[in-house]
Amino acid sequence: MAKRRVVITGLGTVNACGLTAPTSWEKIRSGQSGISRCTRFDMEEYPSKVVGELRDFDPTVAVEKHEVKRFDPFILYALVAAKEAVADCGVDLESIDHDRAGSIVGSGIGGLLTIEEQYQVLQKRGPRRISPYFVPKIMMNAAAGQISIQYGLRGANFATASACATGTHALGLAFRQIREGDIDLAVTGGTEAVITPLCMAGFCSLKALSTVHNDEPELASRPFDKGRDGFVLGEGAGILVFEELEHARARGAEIYAEVKGFGQTADAYNIVQPAPGGRGAARAMQLAMEDGGVDPTTVDYINAHGTSTPFNDKTETAAIREAFGEHADKLAVSSTKSMIGHLLGASGAAELIMAAYSVKQGVIHPTINQEESDPECDLDYVPNEARQATLRNVVSNSLGFGGHNASLVIGQVDE
Repeated sequence: MAKRRVVITGLGTVNACGLTAPTSWEKIRSGQSGISRCTRFDMEEYPSKVVGELRDFDPTVAVEKHEVKRFDPFILYALVAAKEAVADCGVDLESIDHDRAGSIVGSGIGGLLTIEEQYQVLQKRGPRRISPYFVPKIMMNAAAGQISIQYGLRGANFATASACATGTHALGLAFRQIREGDIDLAVTGGTEAVITPLCMAGFCSLKALSTVHNDEPELASRPFDKGRDGFVLGEGAGILVFEELEHARARGAEIYAEVKGFGQTADAYNIVQPAPGGRGAARAMQLAMEDGGVDPTTVDYINAHGTSTPFNDKTETAAIREAFGEHADKLAVSSTKSMIGHLLGASGAAELIMAAYSVKQGVIHPTINQEESDPECDLDYVPNEARQATLRNVVSNSLGFGGHNASLVIGQVDE
């Protein structure tokens, strides 16, 4: 059977730059940072005090007020973003075959805030006072399951968990489910709620977070800049609707971009560091292009993983050079994390939303805080200002702790 074609028809996100996809895109396109000092808890003893946190988030957009307590924030973020994505795609849920519609949504960590809070309950009040919602709130598959329940999606329904590559793995597997004919439509992406005392302390102990710009938070995330000193922890969700091309055309859906290829590899090197030279990441990009039959010279832009850590950014730069050869010097590269921080398991999905807007509108958003060039980061990172461009094909990268590498290729719909 010929491989079916897959397109993006719906977008939904909540992140530090906005609580809807259009709001987020407008702020990111204009180079505005959503990063601020953490307001959730006392940061006095934390070396890093800046985060990409949601502000004015209202879960009742998607959940009845009396039900909010049943869900960890990572589930609520996903439900709100999913509601936007489903509405954006314009599908009449009564008219589709629900047995051929799926929910594939990952999380790198799951319900961490619930674990921290309920542990305190256990210590102070004993086991009989633990919430009956505890287990359903912490499961990494809970977001995928709740979306499936809310919209009656009875096809493929599961979660991915591969640290910072989680969202892209979820998207890639949803793409393949549709392409191979298992389902016609998927609500898919990633979600994360990790701005908690324990998580911040853990990443601080790992010395992974930026500490230099605590008094100027908007300057803290600076991917590929020589002065980068660590990433900024972010939170939120990115949920997209993927759909088989003819299924979308039959109902007159607006199409943002075509999903063309997916590649995934492992570094098999170190649990927290990428392999030197970025060979695993390079192979993921190459496999994604091969999977989609995409000539590397037709790729115009890469939405990079671009974390703002010294080692990751130079390694990803080397990987891009290995994957594209001489064409690397003709590529535009930018990092969404410069404005929303690192959403861990949600990052790949939130970033693919921005890449989809780039394809649709012919605009590449900037990498902000590009002030001093690094000889080991020598590509065109679209510094500080957006750029108009006709984008044939775009690669989106996600590289996760554990050596997980995942890349997607999206682009204009080929006739």
